[in-house]
Amino acid sequence: MKKTTLYNIHLSLNAKMTTFGGYQMPVQYSGVKNEHLAVRKDLGVFDVSHMGEFYVHGPNSLNLLQHICSNDISKINIGKAQYNYLPNETGGIVDDLIVYRLEEEHYLLVVNASNIKKDWNWIQKYNQEFKAQLEDHSKTTGLLAIQGPKAIKTMQKLTNYPLDTLPFYSHTKGDFADIKNTLIATTGYTGAGGIEIYFPAIHAEHLWKSILKAGASDGIIPAGLAARDTLRIEMGYCLYGNEIHESTSPIAAGLNWVTKPETGFVNSKNIDKQIANGSNQQLIGFIMDVRAIPRSGYSIIDNEGNPIGLVTSGTQSPTLSVGIGLGYVEKSYSKVGTKIGVLIREKNCFAHVVKLPFIKA
Repeated sequence: MKKTTLYNIHLSLNAKMTTFGGYQMPVQYSGVKNEHLAVRKDLGVFDVSHMGEFYVHGPNSLNLLQHICSNDISKINIGKAQYNYLPNETGGIVDDLIVYRLEEEHYLLVVNASNIKKDWNWIQKYNQEFKAQLEDHSKTTGLLAIQGPKAIKTMQKLTNYPLDTLPFYSHTKGDFADIKNTLIATTGYTGAGGIEIYFPAIHAEHLWKSILKAGASDGIIPAGLAARDTLRIEMGYCLYGNEIHESTSPIAAGLNWVTKPETGFVNSKNIDKQIANGSNQQLIGFIMDVRAIPRSGYSIIDNEGNPIGLVTSGTQSPTLSVGIGLGYVEKSYSKVGTKIGVLIREKNCFAHVVKLPFIKA
């Protein structure tokens, strides 16, 4: 089982560890609710060094990425980032990812830990035609996410770059806690604002300690994967393996906004037809009307108890103090305000469809 460079640090903080994406990762330290609310109100730091980092560069890098990515890569300016997915040949999704444009012909792709090998092979397959230069830096790259409304102001202590001038989904390279050429990006998976930093993994312990020290007076705490999950559910963000996977329609998943068939990406003609004709199912957000917590795999039912879909993610929202969930339903039940039920321990627990996100970013 793989470990990030900070594994021993997590153990020293009495983190509860679990296996995720092939890595031993911290699920929680002081408790999911405490960590979640710290990120929403102040700031927290996540070790997400398990993620994969691929560099794509050279004269054909843009052409390769336009072919394998769902979004229009040509629209990414240097210093900006863009959310994408890798469409497969049968209408599903290989993975979702963020593409950073570092230079004119130099890109960074950040992919999910569980899909590193699969994604690499997928990109290599199509690169036989384009022959761009590819480098996998996943094993040597560290990634920390400092998230929360106080993150930008607090982390300013560690860099000379004016972080408040960096727009959302942008990035720069600079010194951070005395580590040179750190990639500082205003990206994240929480909806709470903040930054993510990419750096050589050998500096992980120094940066982790520097971040916690700089944020001590502002209430920073370490946060684990469980809080990261509840935070992203409140924002309605898809998680690979739950809302999206190899057989999921990106249109049913609500990813139209990052789907640009005019670029001619893999299977773009069929996905374009889905956009025109719609899908039979739709990903929805719902709030429980009774005291109950929906979980992945629970059946979603209509008023008569007939199955109409499945829950893909669910939790007790720490912010709203109510059960919330994401799931796929037949399209006729996807309208905001529609009354539905979730089958929990053979009991119909009432809920209603809401507009995502559950809370304002």
